[in-house]
Amino acid sequence: MADSDANLAGMTSFTEDERAPMNLEVLLVGGILAAAVILFVTEKVRVDLVALMVMLGLVVAGILDGEEAIMGFANEAVITIASVLVLSGALARTGVARFIGQRVLAASGSGVGRLTAVMMATVGLLSGIMNDIGITALMLPVVLDMARRIGTPPSKLLMPLAFGSLLGGMTTLIGTAPNILVNGALRDAGFEPFGMFSFTPVGLTALAAGIVYMTFLGRRLFPNRDPKKESAPADLGGLYGLGGLVGMLKAPRHSTLAGKTLQQSRLGQALGLNVVAVQRSGQMILAPGPDFVLSGGDEMVVEGTLERFEGLRAWKHLEIESRDRALERITDASIEVAELELAEGSPLIGQTVRKANLRQTRGLHVLAILRDVRVHRTGLRLMTLTAGDRLVVAMKSGRFAALEEGKTFGAIHSVSARELISHYQMERRIQSVRISQESLLAGQLLAETRLADAFGLTVVGILRADEELLMPDPDTILEGGDVLLLRGRLEDLRILRALQELTVGDNRPLDVSRLESDTVGLAEASLSPRTTFAGRTIEELNFRENYGVSILAIWRNGEIYRTGLRQMKLLPGDAFLLYGDRSRLARLVENPDFLVMTEGVAEVVRSRKAPVSALIMAGVLTSVVSGLLPIYVAAPIGAVLMVLTGCLNMEEAYRCIELKAVVLIAGMLSLGLAM
Repeated sequence: MADSDANLAGMTSFTEDERAPMNLEVLLVGGILAAAVILFVTEKVRVDLVALMVMLGLVVAGILDGEEAIMGFANEAVITIASVLVLSGALARTGVARFIGQRVLAASGSGVGRLTAVMMATVGLLSGIMNDIGITALMLPVVLDMARRIGTPPSKLLMPLAFGSLLGGMTTLIGTAPNILVNGALRDAGFEPFGMFSFTPVGLTALAAGIVYMTFLGRRLFPNRDPKKESAPADLGGLYGLGGLVGMLKAPRHSTLAGKTLQQSRLGQALGLNVVAVQRSGQMILAPGPDFVLSGGDEMVVEGTLERFEGLRAWKHLEIESRDRALERITDASIEVAELELAEGSPLIGQTVRKANLRQTRGLHVLAILRDVRVHRTGLRLMTLTAGDRLVVAMKSGRFAALEEGKTFGAIHSVSARELISHYQMERRIQSVRISQESLLAGQLLAETRLADAFGLTVVGILRADEELLMPDPDTILEGGDVLLLRGRLEDLRILRALQELTVGDNRPLDVSRLESDTVGLAEASLSPRTTFAGRTIEELNFRENYGVSILAIWRNGEIYRTGLRQMKLLPGDAFLLYGDRSRLARLVENPDFLVMTEGVAEVVRSRKAPVSALIMAGVLTSVVSGLLPIYVAAPIGAVLMVLTGCLNMEEAYRCIELKAVVLIAGMLSLGLAM
């Protein structure tokens, strides 16, 4: 008996010796867990860094070896989560999710209750196959737009949006990371894993309960706020004051503008207006480019003031008269015409005709420019002069003798009326129009008409009952009944008259969000330190034609300018609001003259790949539901196919993966193993 007691005592002593290290390990693991919880709650340290600290702490404490500690990074749950994030990003980048959300919400009506229910159901179902954060971010602008349209505070829709995405994540295996983690734990323990829709009965019940609660009770608990006073996230349109009034200009059904491009219509050049959209046959066409062809009956949504347009209409119709003797009048004894060749090193080289201002500085009016073998008769004011250019100029009698060959001009010779017709073909470039007695042009200074800047029509003479004013000065006052001799095309005159025939629709508040879509957007940019554009005007840069986007506003020294932009010289430090096709905006990111400050502007929605991404996602879901492939194999295959088919590139795929979440999960899996 004594021996038995001694043996039992020895066994007891041995067991306690064995338990001592075990108790120490439990204490260490518990201490690490407690420290992690405290750091998570206080947020003194980033959660992913805490996870790494936990993993390394377990190795240093000797609880896990190095191989065991990093096993979390090879866990199937981590691989699955990363792959699902890539799949979700591809659906977002190709516009599938936003397209579905926009169409469903647009059909939900204007009732807040109905909109809440439809929104939560839509977001919840999409969250079942996408990352809940991603789908919430995608739907955020859509929901804000709906709130503005129905006049309800955004907060009454944003909270249901958040709950819908969270509840929807519980409806499928891949809807949320915890579902994937517990599925992996089941598999590791030797049990049968969950199927794709094993969570669906419970998840849908929770989602339905959440929808019912929010629709009938929850939304009534939100504070009632004035939607006009409720603060909204700052957006570029708001920062630049685009929430003011815009105009709607409608072209008659048989307008001369039909068949003309926006650039040819001179709406921007003549009236200082930006055409931000065109409504045609019930369809809204956003950000039409310079080559967009107008049709009769088009309604143009324009940003800017309509003062110039109203002034243009007040001119009344200019009466086009016979031009039979117009050319003869500017080649009579009181006018001389000469051809001037720019000498090498001329101070005029590199300047535009407009900037050279030859009319005011030298009394020379440029009729044409001969460059190489081509004669240029239109668009002269914006042409940059080069060495060897031959300028055909008209001047008052007596000034020809004062011209000298030297640094500015090389060869100089007189041009006869016959040469103007045969060589320079000027007989069709001189128009004759009469100002009616009731026109508001009467009493204006010639410079105030902006005929040259706006329409490329230069007044080379004014015929009055008692006198002829050839090469009139810019400060000449026009009178009713004056006949203007204009250098320009008859087509330019017709466009001027077509602009006068436009009708003004009702001014309305500009809803900036409606100007953006998956393919069209706003961006903010400034001039880079290496820019070559400083000191040049938007007109000189031919900005819209060269870059395919419009400058809607300029921010300079704390002030915002929205009118008269074409003549403004760009200065270092200027910031400007750009509007246009997202693919064109993305190209500016690589342009050394610009610093694009809007994040994500280079991320263009690939709507053409939408069917491909939807098909790949459907294939992943089908393979998992049918049991053909486990989720940790099907999801990576789908992610790879998204990249191979061009729905995403590799850089975008890496950005879709939330490394913070991956590190957090992998690091904490090591703690689970230690426990």
